[in-house]
Amino acid sequence: MSEAMMLRGDAAVAPRILAVVNQKGGVGKTTTTINLATALAACQKKVLVIDLDPQGNASTGLGVPRKNRDEDSYSVLIGASAIADATLETEVPRLSIVPSSQDLSGAEIELVTIEDREFRLREALVRHMAPGTNTYDYILIDCPPSLGLLTLNALVAADAVLVPLQCEFYALEGLSQLMRTVERVRTAFNPDLEIQGVVLTMFDRRNNLSLAVAEDVREHFGDKVYRTVIPRNVRVSEAPSHGLPVIVYDMRCTGSQAYIHLASEVMKRERSIAA
Repeated sequence: MSEAMMLRGDAAVAPRILAVVNQKGGVGKTTTTINLATALAACQKKVLVIDLDPQGNASTGLGVPRKNRDEDSYSVLIGASAIADATLETEVPRLSIVPSSQDLSGAEIELVTIEDREFRLREALVRHMAPGTNTYDYILIDCPPSLGLLTLNALVAADAVLVPLQCEFYALEGLSQLMRTVERVRTAFNPDLEIQGVVLTMFDRRNNLSLAVAEDVREHFGDKVYRTVIPRNVRVSEAPSHGLPVIVYDMRCTGSQAYIHLASEVMKRERSIAA
């Protein structure tokens, strides 16, 4: 049994913790987090999203008003709130969220002086998942577009990393940097951390660059790249303005169907890991 599972108690009921990470902004990271979480919930999984991005887009995208974010991921990190107290139900059955607020933007500075600052989220999750208390199958952590202390807390707490990757020219360069960071975290803090997968986002089959990037990424990372690709889709862009995941906003659109297929792939990989 791994150290992380020992800390959590009964490994058989421990949720799978996935950090959704990319240090670049605008790659579909938050969109992937909330729609993958919704698709997993639709598959009868109990899911918790932790919004660790000061922009709070995952919270907005799941319909959480700013006035309802008195207890949030910031208060969890500084030890003022337990995860259970900061958790809110969403309109999606079986999907909950620990929201973010603008207070989180100062957390990087405050955490510098706190002992074991890299382990704050992990310790909060360990307390939350004491034997007999866990109610989640998956916990997805939406990280900020940087590799600072907030993202480091997510990587230390996570079992695995899921990387949304936009099909653009500099994609591989940024991914290589992230992989080096994951390896350093694995060496220094979390030896069980692994790459769950890389998901190609904003894919346009009519664009030769998208096709070329997808081919390069698959050549470099092989089976770590999901077969499912997330297409550019107007409905995906519209959904957050309504405070809804696209799967709820328009389940039949191509973006929704892609995230449903992605959830299936994620669960299949998890079953193979468990086996």
